[in-house]
Amino acid sequence: MKIGFIGLGIMGHPMALHLKSAGHTLLVPDRASLKEEIRAQAEVLPDPAAIAAAAEVIILMVPDTPDVEAVLFGPKGVAEGLSPGKLVIDMSSISPTATKDFARRVNEKGCDYLDAPVSGGEVGARQASLTIMVGGPQAAFDRALPLFQAMGKNITLVGEANGAGQTCKVANQIVVALTIEAVGEALVFASKAGADPAKVRQALMGGLATSRILELHGERMIKRTFEPGFRIALHQKDLNLALQSAKELGVALPNTASTQQLFSACAAAGGGQWDHSGLVQALEMLAAHKVSGS
Repeated sequence: MKIGFIGLGIMGHPMALHLKSAGHTLLVPDRASLKEEIRAQAEVLPDPAAIAAAAEVIILMVPDTPDVEAVLFGPKGVAEGLSPGKLVIDMSSISPTATKDFARRVNEKGCDYLDAPVSGGEVGARQASLTIMVGGPQAAFDRALPLFQAMGKNITLVGEANGAGQTCKVANQIVVALTIEAVGEALVFASKAGADPAKVRQALMGGLATSRILELHGERMIKRTFEPGFRIALHQKDLNLALQSAKELGVALPNTASTQQLFSACAAAGGGQWDHSGLVQALEMLAAHKVSGS
């Protein structure tokens, strides 16, 4: 298929290249930041409208709700190039409420819309092992499934209503954030008590406490490797979506709120661009003790 891909950052770059490797034609918008690796393998077009006019499927992978709206409906946006029968797939993590509105506006042009946010971070994007959570019609999902299979492993149609995928992603981000916080607390506690945090992590990996967060981010906390991955600023955005949606639903998310405050403490200390495992540094400040000095 001819695939337009908009949003070639940490995640989008490898995702787009996996689609190219799977035999699809890749169309991308011209940007000063566009890497030569992409230029060499894609057809570069001037703007999202031109991409939408030329592509069968248009995939978005941008940071936040306003970015999706601008790409879709701003000047020379995707909507200007759409014609009936095309498929728009938003793989960003954005507001479920806004997603429903964006889908309606795209549907009015005779096109299908899927919200398909992902989990797995940079590692999952590079390894084509992303978890993909999809909301939208079954027929559109079936059409997009080969594309999802080129980028991920665990692919679920959460619901046939648009917004279901984004709702699932918000739930995912709650679990990830609170697990990072729990791993951080455990390692700070163990280290300050005089135990070797690396050996504590190794022991926990063999018990009920094991998780991918403990495996990957626990190691980051011990080795002090906080280059993103997935930036704290983006996880703050996702937890804000969770807290806003919870307010609309009348649901209390007390631990989500407290974890958001720890992310805010990191951001205030200049850590908005740290990997989200860097949340441990807020806990270390509260304990006046680092997990590891290495």
